[in-house]
Formats: sequence, C-alpha cells, structure tokens
Amino acid sequence: MKRIGFIGIGIMGESMVRNLMKAGYEVAVYNRTKAKADAVVAEGAVWCDCAAQCAAGRDAVITIVGYPKDVEEVYFGEGGVIANADPGTCLIDMTTTSPHLAERIYENGQKRGLRVLDAPVTGGDAGAKAGTLTILVGGDRETFESCLPLFEAMGKNICYEGKAGNGQHTKMCNQIAIAGALSGACEALAYAKAVGLDPEVMLNSISTGAAGSAQLSNVASRTLKDDYAPGFFVKHFIKDMKLAKEEAEDAGAKLGVLDYVLRMYEELEAEGMGDLGTQALLKYYER
Repeated sequence: MKRIGFIGIGIMGESMVRNLMKAGYEVAVYNRTKAKADAVVAEGAVWCDCAAQCAAGRDAVITIVGYPKDVEEVYFGEGGVIANADPGTCLIDMTTTSPHLAERIYENGQKRGLRVLDAPVTGGDAGAKAGTLTILVGGDRETFESCLPLFEAMGKNICYEGKAGNGQHTKMCNQIAIAGALSGACEALAYAKAVGLDPEVMLNSISTGAAGSAQLSNVASRTLKDDYAPGFFVKHFIKDMKLAKEEAEDAGAKLGVLDYVLRMYEELEAEGMGDLGTQALLKYYER
C-alpha cells in the first residue's frame, strides 16, 4: 500500500500529508481551495483537480474535511470517492462526523468492493504536526490491521473500536469529555482572576494534581498569553457537540454538561468568535 489519495488540506490535513510523505508514501491531494495545498504540493505531493481524480488508482483514500455535508459531497455522487475508487481500495474518513453517516459510507462502499474505515482523530494541530495523533477506528478488523502502517505514520495511539461507526461514537465520547474538562479549566481561571490570584501561579500549582488535564495545561493556559489562535476551531467544536447531542438523544442519554457548554459556545459564535480556538470559552466568563 503505497499510493495514497488525501482529500482535505486544512490545519490537520497539511501536517498529516507531510508525515505520510516522510514515511515514504506517494500522496496525491485535493482540496476545494487549491492554495491551501500549495505548500505540500511544493514538498512533493501531487495535485489533483477533483475528488474523483484523487480517488482513482489509489491503494487508500483518506479524507478529513469540515462538516458532515462536506463528507456527503466527497463520498457520494458521480464525482465522489465511492463511485471513482478502484475495487479493493481502502476508504478512510478521518473527519469527525455522524456515526450514522460512517455506517452509510461503509455499506455503500461494501457494495462496490471497497474497504471502509471511520477513523476520526484527536490531538489537535500539535499532534498532527508531531505525528502523535490518537486515531479511533471503526470497521472490519482485517481492514484496520492492513492500514496500521498508514495510521502509524500519523499517530501513536491507534485504537480499534469495533464495527463501522464505532470510531465516530468513540470520538463523540472524547468531545463530551473535553467539553466538561475545558469548561472546568476556564471556570477555574475566571475564579482565580475574580479573587485576585495570579492565574499563571494557580495553573502551575494545580495542573500536576488531581485537577490536571490537557485542557487545563495546553488549551486554557494559552489565554494567559492572550493566544486565541485555533488549535481547534470553536465552530468545529460546536459541530462536534451538536453531533454528540443528537446521538445521545437517539440513544436516550441525557448530557447536561454538554448541553450547557454547547449553549455557551453558540453564544460566542453568534458574537463572531467561531474562528477562534476553543480556549475562547474563557471570553464567555469574562463578559
């Protein structure tokens, strides 16, 4: 498996393509905005003019795009990946999207002799650059095992979650946990400022104890430097939380913390902060 098609060159995708090329894979790329792919094309990736061209003749096709509607567009229809990939190709959607959509891609792919995995990631832009992403994979175990070298070029914690859609369900669990951890970290910072503590001293004091978390040390802490650049966009986190809320409602689960955090982020997005990083939640508390 050497010839890889990669669709979606954003904050995460650009670094993932670089790591695949470093591992010796031949990578062809497509992105709706060509300029976003210019850097990796200059470094050796092959540009394709459409998703169909990127899918044809590849051993595997990896996608990581923005929203479920973008996944629908990339995979289905005459110009989509499913219609244009060669039989036997492995399709790997690494977008965080609907588990139901992942199951539909799997079912339609199976009908055309394609192997399909849903493999959303966590670890943010830093993990993508370092090649240390956690990759959560759903689909047939045999397909998962055949794609392990690909995953190992992009991540360190490669987890097989079971049947198609389970990778996405596990990513929902991850986003639910982040919502609680990040809101708690931002509340701690808001409290520290309100009572006159030095926020940096406070963070250093509690981050190695029971309250410690990646959200406290690596995300919320960026606000101390007035750094709201996106490791992960507010608008994309809202998308993920909405997906988790929908899945929870379908399963009869009640997620009070998620509902509350989602409402806070939606208010920030309505105020024009959707393109900031998720640490912008602190701005909700500072208003």
